[in-house]
Amino acid sequence: MRRRTFLKQTGSMAASVATTLAFPSIVSAVNRKPTIRVVGTHVTLQEEIKRQAEKDLGINIEFYPGGSAEVLLKASTNPESFDLYEQWSNSIKVLWRAGAIKPIQVDRIGNWSEINSISKTGRISERAQLGAGDAPNKLLYVQSDGTLSQKPSDSVSFVPYVHNVDSFGYNASFIEPGIPYETESWSWLLDKTNSGKVAIVNAPTIGVFDPALAVKAKGLMTFNDIGNLNRRELDQLFEIIVEYKRRGHFRGTWSSVPNSVYLMQSGQVNIQSMFSPGVASLRGNGIRCLYAAPKEGYRAWQGVMCLSSACEGERLDAVYQYMNWWLSGWPGAFIAKQGYYISNPDRSRPFMSENEWRYWYLGQATETNLKGTDAQVSVLAGETRRGGSYQKRFENIVVWNSVMDQYEYSLLKWKEFLLA
Repeated sequence: MRRRTFLKQTGSMAASVATTLAFPSIVSAVNRKPTIRVVGTHVTLQEEIKRQAEKDLGINIEFYPGGSAEVLLKASTNPESFDLYEQWSNSIKVLWRAGAIKPIQVDRIGNWSEINSISKTGRISERAQLGAGDAPNKLLYVQSDGTLSQKPSDSVSFVPYVHNVDSFGYNASFIEPGIPYETESWSWLLDKTNSGKVAIVNAPTIGVFDPALAVKAKGLMTFNDIGNLNRRELDQLFEIIVEYKRRGHFRGTWSSVPNSVYLMQSGQVNIQSMFSPGVASLRGNGIRCLYAAPKEGYRAWQGVMCLSSACEGERLDAVYQYMNWWLSGWPGAFIAKQGYYISNPDRSRPFMSENEWRYWYLGQATETNLKGTDAQVSVLAGETRRGGSYQKRFENIVVWNSVMDQYEYSLLKWKEFLLA
C-alpha cells in the first residue's frame, strides 16, 4: 500500500480518537544527556518505570501515554514526533506500511537469546493453541525485500517485551462468580441481565474481537476465520452489535485503562473488556473485580517496542539502551505486579519475592498479600491467579489482537458503531 493512500485511510481513525498528543521538541543545549521520547499507553508508561530507567541509564526520558487508537494514529502519521513506540503487535502492520518504524538490529539486543518462544514461534508449548490472527512470530523478522515474516533474519520489526492474555472483568458484587474455563464465557458481554452495564474497549484492532467472540459464543453467528473477518462477516457482526447498542445494552466504550477503572468504580458498568492493570487497580480500591478465564479462550497480545524511522544519532543509541533495559530484570518484575509477563521471565525472577513468582507465573496461592504497581494491595493472601499459570493461560488463546485484511473497512464499521 502506498504511504499516501495508507495515511489518508488511517486518518479516518481520528473520528474515534478523543484527543491527540502534543510532542514538544527536544532542548539539548541546556542538558547534555540524550533525551528520548516514548509513545505508548498508560499500562507501561508509568512514572516509576521512567524514574528507574533514567536512574539506571543516565538518560532523559519523556513519556507520552494515551489511548490505543490515539497513539497509533499519532505514530503512524508523524514518526518525527517520537523515538520509541510501545504498544502491541497488532500495531506493527499499520506502522510498517506507513513507514513509521524501521528495522531493529538483533545483535544490539543483548538478551535476545533469552526471549522465549511465544514471540518467536507463537506458542508457549507444543500443545498450546496458536490462536487465530496475527500471532507475533508472523510479523517479527524483517526480510531482505522489506516484508515481515517468521523466517529468522538479523533484524526485527519489534523487540518483544511485556505480553498477556486479555478477557473481560466483572464485578462479583453484582454478577455471580463463574468457574474459569468452564462457565465463564464471552457471551456474558451480551447477556440481558447485564444490559446497560456493559462497556468494551474503543480500539478497532482490539475492540472488534470482543463482541465477535461474544456473538459467536452466544450462537448468533459464526466466522470462517475470527482473526481475519471478511466484509460480509463485518457487516453482519456490526448489524448485531449496533442493534444491541440502540437498545441501550452498552453503557459505552473506554479508551484508556484509567477510563475503564472509572467506569466500574463509579458503578456505571458491571462487566466490560478489561486489561489486567485495570483489574489490579480496581481490586486495590476494594472493588470485587474478577478477570474471567473464558471457556472459549483468551484474546492475546504481544507488547512491542518499535524504533521510529526518524530516530538517529545519540537518540538512536539511547533507545537501544532503553530497549535492553526492559529485558534486564527489574522492569519485568515491576510489571508483573499488574499481571503482565515479560518475554525473558527468568531474568526477572531474582527481583520478585517467592510469593510473587508463585502467584503471577506459577498460578499458585500466595501466602501474603501482594501489592500492585500503585503500591495498593491487589491480591489477598490465599488467592490463586484466575486462569492459572503463565503456561496454562497462554495455552488457551483463541485469537491475537490483529489488523485484518479488511482493516480500513473495519474502521468505517467501528465508526458507525460509535455513532449509533
